[in-house]
This record gives sequence, C-alpha cells and structure tokens, in this order.
Amino acid sequence: MARSTGKDAHALFHALRSAYPATPTNLKIIDLYVGFSVFTALTQVAYMAIVGFPFNSFLSGVLSCIGTAILALLRIQVNKENKEFKDLAAERAFVDFVLCNLVLHLVIMNFLG
Repeated sequence: MARSTGKDAHALFHALRSAYPATPTNLKIIDLYVGFSVFTALTQVAYMAIVGFPFNSFLSGVLSCIGTAILALLRIQVNKENKEFKDLAAERAFVDFVLCNLVLHLVIMNFLG
C-alpha cells in the first residue's frame, strides 16, 4: 500500500511539473506570494521554538501569514480556465482579496499584546 501511495504521489508531482509552465505569469506571481507567506510563517514558528516569547505576537504573526496565504488562494477567481468564475472580473477578485484581508487583519489586531 505504501508503494502505491508513493507511485501516486510521484505521478501527481510529475503532472503538476509538466502542466505548470502553461500557467499564466500573474498566477505564478500569486503562487510565489503564497509560498513567501508560508515561509514567513515557518520562520516565525522556528523563532518561537528557539526564543519562546512573546506568544501573542507569535500568534498574530502566524495567523496573519497563514490567513493571507489562504486568501491569496482566491487566485482561482482570476484563472480564465476556471469555468465557475468566468464572468467575474479580475478587479472584483482583487477587491474581494483586499476586503477579506482588511477584515482578517482587524481581527488579528486583537491578538497583539
């Protein structure tokens, strides 16, 4: 069973690697932003593991990074190949992203201490 899972994972990564060059540049930039947000969250977790304080700032920083990365995954609205959002303008998707980030960061400001 583990061998089958490994083959499936290898096939998935191969399919992603072969299809990703056809992705538009603006979506690749969003993907880079998501990767940077996750990297920043992991850096904060490592810092918290080494130093161990302050917890409220750690919590707000990690929630900000992960929340922003999740909201950036709204990029599916910008993808022209996605049939569900074909009538949605790119400006509307950007406004959704900005307003959701505003609400997210207003909530996160409650954790700062």
